[in-house]
Amino acid sequence: MHLAKRILNVAPSATLALSNQTKELKAKGADVIDLSIGQPDFPTPKAIDDAAIAAIQAGNASFYTAATGIPELKQAISDRIFAQDGVRYPARQIVATTGAKFALYALFQIYLNPGDEVLIPVPYWVSYEEQIKLASGIPHLVMPAVGHKVSVDDLEAARTDKTRALIINSPQNPSGVVYNRTELTLIGNWALKHHILVVTDDIYRDLIYNGTSYTSMISIDPDIADNTVLISGVSKSYAMTGWRIGYAAGPEKLMQAMATFISHTTSNPAAVSEYAAVAALTGDQSVVEKMRQAFEERLNLFYDLLAEIPGFDMGEKPQGAFYLFPNIKRAAQLSHYGTVDDFISALLNETGVAIVPGRAFGMPDHARISYCKDLNSLREAARRIQEFVRK
Repeated sequence: MHLAKRILNVAPSATLALSNQTKELKAKGADVIDLSIGQPDFPTPKAIDDAAIAAIQAGNASFYTAATGIPELKQAISDRIFAQDGVRYPARQIVATTGAKFALYALFQIYLNPGDEVLIPVPYWVSYEEQIKLASGIPHLVMPAVGHKVSVDDLEAARTDKTRALIINSPQNPSGVVYNRTELTLIGNWALKHHILVVTDDIYRDLIYNGTSYTSMISIDPDIADNTVLISGVSKSYAMTGWRIGYAAGPEKLMQAMATFISHTTSNPAAVSEYAAVAALTGDQSVVEKMRQAFEERLNLFYDLLAEIPGFDMGEKPQGAFYLFPNIKRAAQLSHYGTVDDFISALLNETGVAIVPGRAFGMPDHARISYCKDLNSLREAARRIQEFVRK
């Protein structure tokens, strides 16, 4: 059967594929510890659930809403950004979307022309590259000279006359690195100088650990903010991955173009989810801190446990998000596997521990390991991995 060329050039999501594989194994009765998926293991806070139920009972969730979000949600987003970053976006510069992933997709669709290049620092979230391809753009992967953060020198070496945008994800999925204010200032001014749009994916911004300070690109300077599109959402901070509410904030011309695109694609996000997101953004923020503290405890425990496994090069401890990204090439070799991919496949089949090959994030010698599990599950996962390598 005929398929469009655009989809034939796009790879399926490696993280979702592995998550589906683990679900199939569980359905067959396997004892699986799934460390592949990037979602909090906490239930959505009760106050948010209650707000959604109230919206349903009041009849507010029964009808179409504005394509880019109800006014209350846009106001809540604006207030939250202002409280965190000191930048005020009016409603016309905000669009609420069906998840942050769709905010990125819509932005690339309205911004990129065929052949336009987007700089993507390596490692990177799996969907950036494929979404750019779907917009007829060209993903240009930028390998940092040092560590997992790009410098201006790295970016300048990759820049061409077709470079139109740069993605900065901080905290970064999969490595958990966080760009500091000095690094972002240099990058922001470089992008401004060369008329390159900055797309800042701040979805993990509330999940910062061990005293690390956080800076968003939009907070540095008004000129840099005017050259930046902020992408975020409620999925990670509020344990609302299933509710599918994301948002973009940025230059009015781009946001209005996104609004037009959204009006012909998804239309409004699910109305009940919009009211739930309002409650999340305006309600008691101590629930976010409670989850952050739990993730910090897990990070500190699990990092040390995995560091004891032969062949696991952990690198610098992550500062944010909820992933570890060790180089495990030597562990694969010690276990007599030709590639990290083979090692990870055998690990799942023989021990039930699911982790994601680093190839999906641009670094095939690495693995992304989520710590969105309780402490006992993480201890057991580390034990199984260590036994698998040592045998």
